[in-house]
Amino acid sequence: MTQGQALAILKTGANIFLTGEPGSGKTHTVNEFVGWLRAAGIEPAITAATGIAATHVGGLTLHSWSGIGVSDTLSRAEVDRIAGKEHVARRIQKAKVLIIDEVSMLGARTFELADRVCREVRRDTRPFGGITVVLVGDFFQLPPVSRGERMPFAYESATWRELNLVICYLTEQYRQDDPAFLSALSAIRSNAVETFHYELLMARTVFTDGPADAPKLFSHNADVDRLNAVELAKLPGRAKTFIMNTSGREPLVEGLKRGCLSPEVLELKEDAAVMFTKNSPTGAFVNGTLGRVIGWSADGLPVIEIHSAAGGTRAGRTVVAEPMEWQVAEDGKVRASITQVPLRLAYAMTVHKSQGMSMDAAVMDLSRAFEYGQGYVALSRVRSLAGVHLLGLNARALEVHPDVLAHDAGLRAASEAADEAFGAMPEAELTGLHRQFIKAMGGAWPRESASHGSAKASAGIPGRLAATLQAVRDERTLANAAKARGLASSTVVKHLEELAALGTLMRDDFMHLLPDEIALGEIREALASIRGPKLAPVWSALGGRYSFETIRLTRLARE
Repeated sequence: MTQGQALAILKTGANIFLTGEPGSGKTHTVNEFVGWLRAAGIEPAITAATGIAATHVGGLTLHSWSGIGVSDTLSRAEVDRIAGKEHVARRIQKAKVLIIDEVSMLGARTFELADRVCREVRRDTRPFGGITVVLVGDFFQLPPVSRGERMPFAYESATWRELNLVICYLTEQYRQDDPAFLSALSAIRSNAVETFHYELLMARTVFTDGPADAPKLFSHNADVDRLNAVELAKLPGRAKTFIMNTSGREPLVEGLKRGCLSPEVLELKEDAAVMFTKNSPTGAFVNGTLGRVIGWSADGLPVIEIHSAAGGTRAGRTVVAEPMEWQVAEDGKVRASITQVPLRLAYAMTVHKSQGMSMDAAVMDLSRAFEYGQGYVALSRVRSLAGVHLLGLNARALEVHPDVLAHDAGLRAASEAADEAFGAMPEAELTGLHRQFIKAMGGAWPRESASHGSAKASAGIPGRLAATLQAVRDERTLANAAKARGLASSTVVKHLEELAALGTLMRDDFMHLLPDEIALGEIREALASIRGPKLAPVWSALGGRYSFETIRLTRLARE
């Protein structure tokens, strides 16, 4: 199933399990869905199974959101007590769509406890009290663990069965395009590793520490802490220290700290190998971009020479790593935030913390892998086989959980059936389901027009504008859309402005080109404070941090 097909099904309001291999675009698809909901005035409850995953999606852990905390079991009285907490009851009552990311790391008991609390608060016996539920994850990755023991997977719970989920199994690949590497990853995933797959990986064995600027992935925390400290100490000079700033309720702040890949106290020296831990709103770097500290700005911030070309960044360029913000948002409001320089030492990190990241290169010691999926997660972080540097590899690293393997065939079959059923629907009927869902959620359909991507939506539009509109819909970035059209990025934005003037542009057409919520907030504030058509004063007020095209797109989204 493609991302577009999955998005069309998500918009019907069915309970969904969105899955697929690493790099298949699960996060991108969910972000598109979230943006579509927000454009209609519907704020989803965004949660995740772990603190790290919650930080990636800008939400709460499911444990915190539902009020169950770290409990594995709850008595009837304890469920009543949690349901009686005003802030928990309020958020659950208001919830219309609940997204749970990295559901593979959520145990069945925790999943059922959150369900029980939702049913109790909402006085509704349907799963999660009738909230539309979207589950996201890949069960081939790291499994749930509690107190050192393996917990049943969420799909083994009664709640999972009662949700009657539509399965959307993404089959496209956006992270890796190396056929040999993809073959090895697929072989691990299907428990069909043969001698040539093993030899292919072992050919990437290094007998030194590997590339100096590539992060090292270990299965144990102790190895990570030791190596980062040792490597930083080798560099001459005194370390510069950057302290994390925080705001909001302490429990939420602590959750952000645990999930943030940048440390609370970041120590750097000149020549230190670093990795960015967040996407730049201007595209200067992405989460996982590698670099080296080459000096300090006039404000004392680290100047980074970028070594990788991830996400459209250009190797060899320099960028000042300015502090960025991580947030917990609920009902469209920021409840807590932390601010830190978006860097971490790139010498080592655990496989667990790497889940969800994309890397150009990594040195991996998988000789002590102890958990199903650990090797698969580590290997699948890297974009190509050339970026894999193995210090060691044991048999467990190439194993996936046998129960997950057996379950996966059913998921694929169910996804194919869903694809066939929804694909056979006339476009008008599918659009009608989208409208019904928005109406049932209390949202507002943006305006009368054909559905996103339809031929009707381009009817009557001048050919050059129609071509640009289709390129914008098809491509994931403004740069790619401009390249597809053979135009400058500024011209593409000009075409969008012309389409808006004609009344034929929907926010859903270009929302994927907008920066993250933090950047949007800053730009909107500057636009509101500086009236008039000229954007140069807005650009200056923002310190030149955002391009004119980004400012123009934000203005378009506001109109």
